[in-house]
Amino acid sequence: MARGEHSPACARRWREQAEARQWTLWQTVQAIHGCCGVSMLKAHRLGRGWSARQAIEELEFLCEQQALGLPRASIDLLNAWENNRARPRPQTIDLLARLYKANAVRLGLAADYCDDPGGGGQKVVVVANGSSDDGVHVEDLADDDTDRRALFHQAMLAGTPNGRFFAEVEGTRHDVDRSLATGSVTEDQLDRLDEQVLRYRREYMTTPPMPMLCRVMLELADVRKLAGARQLASVQRRLLTATTMLSLLTADALMKLGDTRQAHAWYGTARTASDDIGDLRLRALVRANQTMLPYYYGDLTETVRLAREARMLAGSAPSSPAALAAAAEARALARMGDRKAARIALAEAEQIFARMRGMSQDDLAFVFTEKRMTFYRTGTLLELGDESQVQHLESLGGDIQTGFQTIDPALILLDQATHLARHGDHDEACRLAAQALGQVPAEHRTSIVVTRARALLADADPRLPSVRHLNQVLSESSLRLAI
Repeated sequence: MARGEHSPACARRWREQAEARQWTLWQTVQAIHGCCGVSMLKAHRLGRGWSARQAIEELEFLCEQQALGLPRASIDLLNAWENNRARPRPQTIDLLARLYKANAVRLGLAADYCDDPGGGGQKVVVVANGSSDDGVHVEDLADDDTDRRALFHQAMLAGTPNGRFFAEVEGTRHDVDRSLATGSVTEDQLDRLDEQVLRYRREYMTTPPMPMLCRVMLELADVRKLAGARQLASVQRRLLTATTMLSLLTADALMKLGDTRQAHAWYGTARTASDDIGDLRLRALVRANQTMLPYYYGDLTETVRLAREARMLAGSAPSSPAALAAAAEARALARMGDRKAARIALAEAEQIFARMRGMSQDDLAFVFTEKRMTFYRTGTLLELGDESQVQHLESLGGDIQTGFQTIDPALILLDQATHLARHGDHDEACRLAAQALGQVPAEHRTSIVVTRARALLADADPRLPSVRHLNQVLSESSLRLAI
């Protein structure tokens, strides 16, 4: 077996051999490191038989038991540390040392320069990934950033992303996660960033997801540069808030483009940033917006779970996260068939929104406006079979060309079509789906609408005129991204 190949299986064999020979855990870790070619930090985890998720859970439990505060760690960050793509903060190194009952040298996070062998004459020297004050230097990232920015600019102009493009999107996320684990910036440098984030939230309402994704990627590259040294708490909050908003924009754009894996990962990055700040409303905002991903692409029970978590974090005060979470819960419950609970949640959303009267109704991403309330109300009542709500579709017709709301009327029509298909009316369902696609400009006709329309064809009679027409519309749809 080649060095580094199938390291979990290799690690299991070494653990079994260690048990047979009654080796110490430290000897087992060294054996896994040498045999499997993994880092010492990863060898400690594999030596205990833990998955990355289990390691994070154990770390959180340790911090809770010893009153050490919340650890600044996640599965993505742990993977980055274990694969030498990032370096944990000194405080996190201390927590990892407590978790694995080791020191920084044995974790591979420091070098042992002591010439006193001690301990019976056997000394293990582990080469460090970097000295404690290395950090992430801007000059070390310059070449990579130049290539990456050139790629994003090219994709923005061409509109035809390839595999490397999405690899760089993922690479940017890893870099942002690394910056969250280390970074710093001066307050003056954040003024432009605050203005840019606000502008992107406004532009997102009218910009197709693909060019918007490119712009946000370029901005996140700048954010990562700013996060290269330690900063004051007040400055850190602004940087993390900007990171949260940009990550949410990225996740939403990827969700529309149909890349659910990366959308989920970017929501995780947004959660890491918002949780680091500790702002309950911002944490609620992330979870409330994340409800859309499992609603359209996954498990409805996960939508309900996220919505309820968001509502708990948002508290009783009226706010966009609280209203969105209640509305998202209502719509998911209605689709699940829990009519009573759906109506209760919808009524609560209406009450929260009514208390928001007079608050900012700017047409920005993540602001819960009258249009958003109408969208969720209509979708919920359609799922409940209240056909009288069809009139709301007409009231939204004037919003067809208003950016983020561009796909909202189409999604409502598709909700209605799905409801009709579930009740056997495939002819009308396909007619509505074709109408929905026809309302969406080509640059906005991404996976989130096309996939739902295509799903209606599964049980429909191909001889029906509406089915043939929907097939034709789908064949003419020019997807900006094929997933």
